[in-house]
Amino acid sequence: MVTGKDRQKQLAREHHERQQAARLQRERAAKRNAAIGTTAGVVVVIAGIVAAAIFLTGGSDDADPATAAASASANPAESAAAAPAEPLPFDKGTGRCDYVSDPAGGAKDVGKPDPKVAAAPAVMKIDTNLGVIEADLDGAKAPCTVGSFTHLASKGYFANTKCHRLTTEGIKVLQCGDPTATGSGGPGYRFVDENLEGASYKRGVLAMANSGPNTNGSQFFIVYGDETDTLPDSYTPFGTITKGLDLVDKVAKAGVEGGGGDGTPKQAVEIKDVTITGKS
Repeated sequence: MVTGKDRQKQLAREHHERQQAARLQRERAAKRNAAIGTTAGVVVVIAGIVAAAIFLTGGSDDADPATAAASASANPAESAAAAPAEPLPFDKGTGRCDYVSDPAGGAKDVGKPDPKVAAAPAVMKIDTNLGVIEADLDGAKAPCTVGSFTHLASKGYFANTKCHRLTTEGIKVLQCGDPTATGSGGPGYRFVDENLEGASYKRGVLAMANSGPNTNGSQFFIVYGDETDTLPDSYTPFGTITKGLDLVDKVAKAGVEGGGGDGTPKQAVEIKDVTITGKS
């Protein structure tokens, strides 16, 4: 006969098993998802360990994955109807990119870029409170990314914004490009990933942050340590820093506010203006 006490033990064991299953499911998802995110729910890879800080999703260890899956698929027709349009890759024949609306990320609306892009090398100058950072942009391999940045820079999108994130453990990057400085802001449109085949994230690389495939907006990161090359090939590399990397080193040396290895830089980095010109 099963006693009340035995029943309580069984329920406790099943609850623990559900917790473990939910945790394992999140860890697997985290390994597949972005380590350089554009939301407040940031996943950081440190020495092969995935540490997830879930702020927006309201995640809980008590969540039953079976229940969550059932809820997510309760009305597939409604989900399909609500799914946003996917941006198309660069069309070499027409020289056009596809920039699709993303209202959720519209922190500062300066309109969409002209879909017709130059697809040519360019030079980006980032004027900050600490000095100037310059980069060569690869418009041939990342034409839509460079086209977007050219548009945003011309509209003053980056003026008076702060680099909101510094990581000093596992991956070493300075992340910028969000007018809200929260990690969730963007220009109100998104575009495809580019230049991912054989992508490298070594010191000096300039790449796009994202919240999943083809969700590029305005947030980008500067790599200041070769350790970052352990990242998966999921972030569009679109340029190389040619001047001012020593400024990023100083910011990294100052560390993160409140300590730790991931957060707001203790040394504030304010972008005064960004200009992009063609490379001769």
